[in-house]
Amino acid sequence: MKTILITGGAGFIGANFIPYFLDNNSEYHVINLDLLTYAGDLENLKEVENNQKYTFVQGDICDRAFIEGLFLKYQFHDVIHFAAESHVDNSISGPEAFIKTNVLGTFNLLDTARNLWMSSPNIFNEAFKNSRFHHVSTDEVYGTLGETGLFEETTSYAPNSPYSASKAGSDMIVRSYFHTYGMNVVTTNCSNNYGPKQHNEKLIPTIIRKALTGEKIPIYGDGKNVRDWLYVLDHCKGIELAFKKGKVGETYNIGGRNERNNLYIVGKICDILNNKVPRKEGNYKDLISFVKDRPGHDKRYAIDATKIENELGWKADENFETGIEKTVDWYLKKIQV
Repeated sequence: MKTILITGGAGFIGANFIPYFLDNNSEYHVINLDLLTYAGDLENLKEVENNQKYTFVQGDICDRAFIEGLFLKYQFHDVIHFAAESHVDNSISGPEAFIKTNVLGTFNLLDTARNLWMSSPNIFNEAFKNSRFHHVSTDEVYGTLGETGLFEETTSYAPNSPYSASKAGSDMIVRSYFHTYGMNVVTTNCSNNYGPKQHNEKLIPTIIRKALTGEKIPIYGDGKNVRDWLYVLDHCKGIELAFKKGKVGETYNIGGRNERNNLYIVGKICDILNNKVPRKEGNYKDLISFVKDRPGHDKRYAIDATKIENELGWKADENFETGIEKTVDWYLKKIQV
């Protein structure tokens, strides 16, 4: 039995990943470390809370002494690192937390893992010779695209918000631990995730919630900002594949090949809701309201997932239309309409 540390497991992606990972990896005991800020919710992990191969620990990755004690206690064989401050708007109003968590927190985990797993550069202790640190990141580190082109693993970093800059910094630290120490690391950069268990503040849950409560549905600017949308379970499958089979020191971009602008997103969700739970008066689209764009709002993201598709055999199972139907159904049950 190997012990794996999964950080940020009570967040959106982590809370989808942990049940999937436990179902498919019986040789692991999962330790879920989460600070339980506003974005973490143990209700999203009800299905595994009594699993004997799952343990929850509350704590802060910025607390070096705490992290060292955790590694000493559990002797983690592997780490999959989700924990991050990730809300762009919050990074604009309060960037310090993003720098601390995303940069310092990632460093604490990496350096503590290195001290446990390795005796010197390129020399692994016998019990940890196959240990891996998997860093989960975002496509926002690449900046913004024009109307054409895709982010590739070789695209230069050009982050435009404190959030994306902090994630870019963490990616570079992970990279340095491979090149300097020979540490077994892999990084995945994903496009916009959506699906069950996402925090209410994010775009798709906000659209669904506001529509069902009859409130105005806020859309930034002209609504033409484009994102590549990735269903969260497809992302989880990609992470597991890169964790198990990715080449040491490599980066893999995980994207759904589902470019949609925000106007399409809100229109599609309104159409689904009009069909499933019609309004008593009017159309859900009547609630759409355009609000002032946020500072530094990147116009378009789109990922080229060719590398992970060709090298590791990953492919998204869901297109946006199938994935958003499942997502709306999940929120309808949660909100109990």
